Amino acid sequence: MQQHPARTAVTWEERGAQSSAKWLSASERPAPKHVVLVDDRLTADRAIGFASQGTAMLWKGDFQGAKQILSAIGRRLTKQGARAGKRGAAPATAAEQFYRIRQTRAQRSRVLSLILIPLELQCGVVSIPLPRAPEVDAAIRFAYGELALGEQDRAVVSLQELVGVLSAHQWYVNGVDVPSLGAKIHPHYGTFMPTRHEYVDLVATAPLPAHDLAFDIGTGTGVLSAVLAKRGIGRVIGTDVQQRAVHCATENFERLGIEEVAEARMCDMFPDGRSSLIVCNPPWLPGSAATSLDAAIYDPGSQMLLSFLAGLPNHLSEGGEGWLVISDLAELLGLRTREMLLDAIARAGLEVIDRLDTTPAHGRASDATDVLHAARSREVTSLWRLRVAATAA
Repeated sequence: MQQHPARTAVTWEERGAQSSAKWLSASERPAPKHVVLVDDRLTADRAIGFASQGTAMLWKGDFQGAKQILSAIGRRLTKQGARAGKRGAAPATAAEQFYRIRQTRAQRSRVLSLILIPLELQCGVVSIPLPRAPEVDAAIRFAYGELALGEQDRAVVSLQELVGVLSAHQWYVNGVDVPSLGAKIHPHYGTFMPTRHEYVDLVATAPLPAHDLAFDIGTGTGVLSAVLAKRGIGRVIGTDVQQRAVHCATENFERLGIEEVAEARMCDMFPDGRSSLIVCNPPWLPGSAATSLDAAIYDPGSQMLLSFLAGLPNHLSEGGEGWLVISDLAELLGLRTREMLLDAIARAGLEVIDRLDTTPAHGRASDATDVLHAARSREVTSLWRLRVAATAA
């Protein structure tokens, strides 16, 4: 069962009376304060006008029509953004360009999130009471928990988020192939999907310092813990600050039949004790996480990265290694420097034994139309093998 997100009520006026329903948001967006009823007569321009005033739109028409208006709004916002970009001054640096893109995407997401879809619970089944709506019961319970509606029989969710939930549920059902594992990982909603195989391959091939015990910090789906277990590590402990990740990793360990070897725990960073190997694949980009779902991508102030490095000496066994798996995309975008990383390693009393590099093979790395192509095309993912420096031991 997934971790329950914070929920409040959404209210609106319908047929001269006040109506309300539970607000569902796995991304922890606040419930909209102002809601109007709309249907298939809504135009993209009118929808953007409502959104500019902070007004959400509860859809009462055909479900497929709601998806079409969502697409139309997206296209309209893209055109508006392109025109604004041509009028404005060009960003001077890659970092400025990145922040401008983030701001534009955040504004776009805010507008798109204001198209709302009703849900209802009847005879124990969650459904969308609209024509041509898909079955959503399994996906809703997957993302929001078995008690998504609780004692209430109505709820409201952002269509934008619902589309993501349905897609994530399909990924969960089908699983993600992990070649280095020779098996599939089934990601829960809100956990980072291991679709970029290069960082997993690095952990699957780096020389092991020992085979007794390993810690996997920020385990997520548990994919790196599973790879280490497959390589013969006798015991692997994966930690994560998100309960949904702990549930996900635990389920994957059971699916793979390695639950006697691999264990997931909810923990801020390191479990108690010391280990011969400690692995961490932190979020690769410094920056604020607008929602809980962004936390797998953005590390505010590089806090997780710096905490991992600072804590390594107190948790490594004698002769043990810490593996930091990270991309240099932040450096290429001017968000962090290589000197900062090396200084953090030195300040922690660590030294670099080796660095294993690989280049990404995902589609965006070769997509010349991507606005960040200049950086993505030069990206390198590295596994830094670290140990306690001789002078610090």
